[in-house]
Order: sequence, then C-alpha cells, then structure tokens
Amino acid sequence: MSAVATRASAERRAAKAAGGPLPHQRAKILPTIVLLVGAFYCLVPVAWVVVAATKSSGELFSTFTFAPGTGLFDNLRDLFTYGDGRFVTWAGNSALYAGVGSAASTLISTLAGYGMAKYDFRGRSVLFYAILGGVLVPGMTLAIPQYLLMAQTGLVGSYWSVLLPGLISPFSIYLARVYAIASVPDATLEAARIDGAGEYRILGTIGLPMMVPGMVTIFMLHFVSTWNNFLLPYIMLSDESKFPITVGLYTLLAQGSSEPALYGIAIVGAAVSVIPLIALLLFLQRFWRLDLLSGGLKG
Repeated sequence: MSAVATRASAERRAAKAAGGPLPHQRAKILPTIVLLVGAFYCLVPVAWVVVAATKSSGELFSTFTFAPGTGLFDNLRDLFTYGDGRFVTWAGNSALYAGVGSAASTLISTLAGYGMAKYDFRGRSVLFYAILGGVLVPGMTLAIPQYLLMAQTGLVGSYWSVLLPGLISPFSIYLARVYAIASVPDATLEAARIDGAGEYRILGTIGLPMMVPGMVTIFMLHFVSTWNNFLLPYIMLSDESKFPITVGLYTLLAQGSSEPALYGIAIVGAAVSVIPLIALLLFLQRFWRLDLLSGGLKG
C-alpha cells in the first residue's frame, strides 16, 4: 500500500509540475465532454425556436439562423389575435387535458402503487408484472385501439376522448409502487394499526403525506407528457375549438405553405407554449427541496 501511495503521490507531483491535470481530474474529462455535447444537442433546437420567434416573416428565411430579428412583438400580437384568440383557446384546452388528467392520473397511480407496495393479496405479483409489461408498450401502438374503444362508446370528438386514455399510466403506477416501498416504512403502518387507526386513516394521515414528493414527480412527468402529446388528440378530435396547443400549431404549419406569415405565428406559439412547463417546474421543485431537507433533519 505504501508503494502504491508513493507512486500515486509521485504522479500527482509530476502532473502538477508539468502544469497538466491530475489523474482524477483526467478521469472526469470524458464524461464532462459527453455531457456538454448532449447539452448542446438538446439546447440548440430550443435556442433556434427562441431566436426564430423574434423574426418577422421576411427575416425568417433571409437572415442568419441565430441572428435575432425585430418582429417579436408583432409575432406575439399576431399569435394572440389569430382567429379571435384561438391560441388562448388551445392553451386552455392543453391546461385542461394536462392539468385535470395529470391530477386524476396521479391520484389513481398513487393509490394503485401504494396498494401493491403495502398490501399482500392474491395475484399481486401477476398484476405487477402485467403493469410492468405495460410500461414496455409504446403509447403509439395503443392510439388506434383507444380510438376504436372511444368510437364504440360515442366519445370520439369530446374532451373525454383525450382525458380518459391517460388516466391509467403503467409507468406512473410502477413509479408510485417503488416510491411507496422506499418512503413509507412498514413499521410505521403497523404502529398505527396497533393504535387502532383504520386503513383509510392510515392512508390519509401517513401514507399520502410521505408520498408527496413522489406524487409531485408523477404529476410533473404526466403533465409534460400530456402537454406535449400530439398523436392522441390529433386522432380523437376534429373540432378545432377543442384542439390542444400541439395540434393547433400543427394546423398553422400545415397552412403555412399557402400563408407564409403563419410560420412565424407557429414558431412564436411553440416558444410561448414552453413557458407554462418552465413555470410549473420552478413551482414544484420546492417539494423536492423540502423532501431533501426533511431527510437531512431526520438523519
């Protein structure tokens, strides 16, 4: 051990004398480069949308890609006045689909995950593996069967046709189960039962409060997924007044070939549609910080 330590110390002194990075610093270079390349790959499209939102129709196709334009305020005015405020209607629909659907799905997933984690019943393992298999099925493959089911019930074209298919999320149930196992101690539940508390009271006063950070995570993931969902509402809806932002902006792009001015409206609409997601993330992150703080206090 002393020889190894002496050799490592000599290598560090030699690297320091040569002005180069230390061995443990060199080991971090490759992961850092990979992360920087990944961040660049993810952020360049976002930067393009933000910059393109500032350009007028003429500047959009005639100026350098990342050169800011002068048409931001005109684009915003055109966006919110297009079709007598159609974009606001689309944003309200997206908030309905993502907000109400995510809240309901979070509650269902939490109850299902808590039940599978804390109760022993016949068929629990089979049910869990069936849900785990549902995680592996791409959502795109379920779009047509969901449409056929909604058509048979007469719900195609209604708000329910977009809300109902998203209420059951296998991944959210799996995540809730994992979080319930990790955050809700069995000893605490047994102590409450010994004190005479019923199962509903245990769930409401012990289980759910302990699972709040996990519920926030499930809500956030489901909200982002629903807000950005395109295929399901595109298949289910035909009334433009019920379109979410994704489908509404798609119709603007489709019309842009004949009306180039709509390209600018669609691009600034895409930039504006990201703002609610950023605001929601900034608002919800307090719950993750509080969970880390409470864990530190308990320790």
